[in-house]
Amino acid sequence: QVQLVESGGGLVQAGGSLRLSCAASGRAFSSYAMGWFRQAPGKEREFVTTISRSGGSTTYYADSVKGRFTISRDNAKNTGYLQMSSLKPEDTAVYYCAARKYNTAFTIGEYPYWGQGTQVTVSS
Repeated sequence: QVQLVESGGGLVQAGGSLRLSCAASGRAFSSYAMGWFRQAPGKEREFVTTISRSGGSTTYYADSVKGRFTISRDNAKNTGYLQMSSLKPEDTAVYYCAARKYNTAFTIGEYPYWGQGTQVTVSS
């Protein structure tokens, strides 16, 4: 199993940047693909991005964040990251990291492990 804890959320003005971190505990972090999801008030949780176990070029993004967000990971530190730039008010949400064994995935139900979430608020 793996336990996940997000950090780095906060309040930022539109056009600004934030970097979220997802610290993982447990064994064999490098065996897990990671994903980031978000949930805005009154809306369903949605996919943001995912990265393969080894990282590198195997990443996927929702169209709404492509070119603005970058996912990465440092397996030596058991930590994943979400660098968010050119933030918009519509990016306001609770951001969750998630993990699953082996391959990347794009839907909530495919991730058995979740963090508690971190709030990101973008003011206009």
